[in-house]
Amino acid sequence: MEVTIKDGKLVIEIDLQEPTPSSSGKTLVVASTHGNMVTNAMINGKPVIIGLNAYIKP
Repeated sequence: MEVTIKDGKLVIEIDLQEPTPSSSGKTLVVASTHGNMVTNAMINGKPVIIGLNAYIKP
């Protein structure tokens, strides 16, 4: 995952994966950080932490 701040916007780039069933089985996950991740993007001298799940419904 690559995170940048550009023109006052948080830009997140994450690789897509083959749709995989979520732990509940209700959705298919296509991208995930698998929990919270500390990034190199900084705001007020502190790192931005991101937890991201992108999914589709079967």
